Amino acid sequence: MFRALPVIALRTFESSARHLSFKLAAEELAVTPGAVSHQVRTLEEWLGVALFDRLPRGVRLTPKGEKLFHSLHSALADLAQVTSSLREVPVAGRLTVTTPSSFAALWLVPRLDRFYARHPEVNLRLDTSTTAVDLQQDASVDVAIRYGGGPYPDLYSPGGMVETFGVYGAPGRVEELMEQAAPSLISVHWNKSTLYRDSWRAWCEAAGKDWLPALALREYAEEMYALQAAIAGQGLVMASSILVADTEQRGLLKAARPDLQIAGGTYTVLCVPGRERHPPVQAFFDWLRGEWEATAP
Repeated sequence: MFRALPVIALRTFESSARHLSFKLAAEELAVTPGAVSHQVRTLEEWLGVALFDRLPRGVRLTPKGEKLFHSLHSALADLAQVTSSLREVPVAGRLTVTTPSSFAALWLVPRLDRFYARHPEVNLRLDTSTTAVDLQQDASVDVAIRYGGGPYPDLYSPGGMVETFGVYGAPGRVEELMEQAAPSLISVHWNKSTLYRDSWRAWCEAAGKDWLPALALREYAEEMYALQAAIAGQGLVMASSILVADTEQRGLLKAARPDLQIAGGTYTVLCVPGRERHPPVQAFFDWLRGEWEATAP
């Protein structure tokens, strides 16, 4: 049944498709770029279809090439997981997680010591670049934590964390600021996003505060900076319940109206289907579920 499968050519294709480069695939497989090109051409001839478009600078998967890559990558990931599970000694693994920088700094990193304590064999690397990673194409990234509920039809998700928005201030100033007719208001502004401004409007309306639009918001590009400004007593901040949780628990910020929360978004955890069975990814997902349950309101 499997005797006719060109196993070497398939493995070479998977590496080439993952890197979108014959040169990088050759480095990974310790062969020459010419050998990689030959194996890919052999596979294309065997299938009778083109798997790559050859461009002046690099290669691009054809629709049939993308279909084969997704299936082949998942199958190889399953095979790697099974062979690792058969070893008597657990195999240490590298785990790369891409996440928004504020989520990493304010929620994930403060909790990672508990992950390391449970899984010292896993070497976890955080990628907080602002460019969204295409998990289907970049196999160097195992897990993505993205802001927004999707949909993500081509990816696997074990779940996510739903936030709400509230107003917070330094404990020594929050009551004073709430009584002012025009307190300083601190917010976050993302490119082309009105999420925080809309949350301020909704909160002020629900609280019966006539603070907008007369006042200009003091806006920051990252949540961590907005929280620091509020901790320093510079005003009231609109903050995500997820991102402010540790700061509030340490007594650095206090909710102005604990009873008043505005609906927010979701931090969704994702990976390529099949990779959730890879031991480091499975360990990370299991740990995340425990942290979600422990911090859920």
